[in-house]
This record gives sequence, C-alpha cells and structure tokens, in this order.
Amino acid sequence: MSKRNGFFKFVVPSVLAFALSGVYTIVDGFFIGNSLGDAGLASITLGYPISAFVQAAGTGIGLSGAIRFTILRGQQKEEDAKRCLGSTVLLFALASMLLTGLALLFLSPLLRILGAEGEVLGMTAEYVRIIALGAVFQIFSTGLVPFIRNLGGASFAMFSMGAGFLTNIILDYLLVWVYPWGMAGAALATILGQAVTMLAAAAFLVNKRPGFSIPALRELPAFFGRILKVSAAPFGLIFSPQITAVFMNRFLMLYGGDRAVAVYGCISYITAIVYLLLQGVGDGSQPLISRYFSENRFPVMKQMRKLAYLSSGAIAAACMAGLFLTRGFVGVVFGASETTNLEVALYLPLFLLTLLPLAYVRITTAFLYATEKSALSYLLVYAEPVLIFILLLILPRIPAFGFVGVWLSVPAAQLLTWCVAVFVKHRVDAAYRPAEAHGTKMCAE
Repeated sequence: MSKRNGFFKFVVPSVLAFALSGVYTIVDGFFIGNSLGDAGLASITLGYPISAFVQAAGTGIGLSGAIRFTILRGQQKEEDAKRCLGSTVLLFALASMLLTGLALLFLSPLLRILGAEGEVLGMTAEYVRIIALGAVFQIFSTGLVPFIRNLGGASFAMFSMGAGFLTNIILDYLLVWVYPWGMAGAALATILGQAVTMLAAAAFLVNKRPGFSIPALRELPAFFGRILKVSAAPFGLIFSPQITAVFMNRFLMLYGGDRAVAVYGCISYITAIVYLLLQGVGDGSQPLISRYFSENRFPVMKQMRKLAYLSSGAIAAACMAGLFLTRGFVGVVFGASETTNLEVALYLPLFLLTLLPLAYVRITTAFLYATEKSALSYLLVYAEPVLIFILLLILPRIPAFGFVGVWLSVPAAQLLTWCVAVFVKHRVDAAYRPAEAHGTKMCAE
C-alpha cells in the first residue's frame, strides 16, 4: 500500500467521524431552537461550553495517552505501552469525578460568568446540570476513540461515533419534540448518545486486547505527568472555539443583547462542523506522524503532514464556498427569527474568510503535539483566544468599529495566529534538516 493510500485510510474515517461529531454539536441547537425559539437557542449556546469542556478534557487526555502509547509501541516498549493505557483510563475516571463535582458545586456562578441571566439562566442551568451528571460518559467516549484509531480501527471509531450520533438524534426527537422535556431532554439525549459511543469503544478494546496494566503507585506521577503535559494542546484545540464563544457571548450580550448571542450561536454551531472536519484531518494523520516520528523517518513524516495540509485546505475551501452560498438559510435551520437569520447571513462571511489560514494552523498544531512538542503546540492553541480577548477589549471601543468590532475580533485574531504558525513551522522544519541530511531516506511508495 502506498504512503498516500495509507494516509487516506486513516484520515477519511477520522474526517467522517468528526463530521458526525460536528453535527452532534448542532443537533441539540436544532431541536431546542425549533422548540423554544431564540431564548432556547441562546440558553444552549451559553451552556454548551461546559459540555464542550468535558468532551475536550476527554479528547485531550485520550489523544495524549494514545500518542504516547503509539510512540512506546514504535520503540518496542510493550510493557510501558500497557502501563500508559492503564494510566490513561485511570485519568479518565479521576477527571470524570472531578469535573462532575466542580460543575455541580459552582453551577450558578459559572453560568453567570458565561453570561446567562434572567429566564436564560434557569434554562441553561437545567441543561448543564444533566450534562455534568453524565460527564463520565463524555470523558470515556471521547477519550477512548483516539486509542481505537491508533490501533488501526479508524473505521470502527467512525462507526462508534456514528452510533452515538444516531442515538442522540432519536432521543432529541423523542425527549424534546414528542415529550416536551425541553432543555433537560436535550441534555439527556446528549449524554446517552455518548454512552453508546463509550460502550462501542470499550468493546473494541476488549476484543483487540492491546494489553492493560495499572502502574505501581510510585510510577503513576510520571505517567500522569507525561500524559497531561501533551494533553493541554489537543484539549485546547478542541475547546478553543468555546473559549472564543465565552468571550464573544459576554461582549455580544454587552453590546447587542440576547439576539446578538443567538446570531453568534447559529454561526458558531455551523462553523464548529468545519473546525471539527479540520480536526479530523489532523487527528487522522496523527497515528502516522507519531509512528514515523518514533522511527526517526522524518521525510515520510513530513510527507504525511503535507498530505494533511492539502486535505484540510481542500475541505476548508469547499466549506467556504458552500456556506457562503447558503448563508441565508443557516439561521432558518435553527429556528431563528427572521431578523436573527438576516444578521447571521450578514456576519457569517467574516468567519468564512479565515478558514484556509485556520486549516493551516490546525494541521501545524496537530503535527506539533503528535511529535510531543508541547510548548510550541501550546503557543498555537492558546494564541488565538488570547488575541481574541485582547481585540475584544480594543476594537469595539474604536468609534469607527463600535459593535462591528466585536465581530471583527475573531477573524483578525485567526489571521494573526496563522502568522505565528508559519513562523513556528519554519523553525521546526529547520531543526529536522540535520537529521535528514545524515541518511534518513524517503521510503518508497
């Protein structure tokens, strides 16, 4: 099998799985928006970052553990790989208990920080409370999937996520439309869908038998530290749109009120699908990049990265064209009012303009954490939300921009982050050239 075919064997199922995950994020918004209107849409937009935080925590820990697992196996350290898997599963359990406890304990102040108030506060609390109770399902479902991909089960990972997605749709229909459980019904549908994915993923690992052992107590800090060190990057990559959402919701509520938040809710839901498609390319290429990195086959590693850049660029370009042409229907999908829908069509193009630079940043970041370059991956992951916050403090105060300055902050920050990514990639590639010059050759197709 050629290297190119091997690449697409990993990446295509990953992209399709993340496509399902992207639709997963908007299903609740679709059913709630069409059931409870703008107030419901604003509520789920404000509460979703908490659900996304839990999922990002599972993805970060799981992907980091899977990267270390793959590198250890590539270095023929089978016993260490088994202990790495055991440590990661233990971290899933600990993270689940911690996040559930914190979310329930600090629910009210947390929602106020996110911008919920009045009627919206009560509706958002109803949603988040159930999401918090089901954190264990979200952590394990999102965390086990990277191990499945790294063990050659990319297609099964897609199947398991698809099964959870279909469960979520069916339950959303039943618990929001047929039985009017409202926000609670949407939250319950989400966590039960994740439970289905978790069970399917666990069944795959039991059947695959990769080996599993819990390290001795004295060894746990070292395993935990290594996993958590890398996990902050994939966690941030998944959660950074929600960090952006938190900032945007606060400033939009300040300058534009509930309707502006509902407008951004529609935009963020639809662009989240694109972001996850790009993430699918990055995470799909990660097992190959990590494997060739562990074997010091740097030219082949770069070949995989090049294919990832090209694939993500093609996806970004197609999404830009498709969403621009259909921008007048995006708000309608979520049951938004006519005025809200018009504003969605007005501001969505600003977010489409930066999809190509964003694709470059996402693949560069995935490459960095796949090769355990933690500090540089942190830089790219967290530069964007930091820049957005700074620009939100500045642009709306400039008379020439005013309220439009809030909307301009996101694309401006993404362009600045792309400049940083270009510089970082150039520096990292320069570090590989001496090793390549000393005899590491490109493998034959």
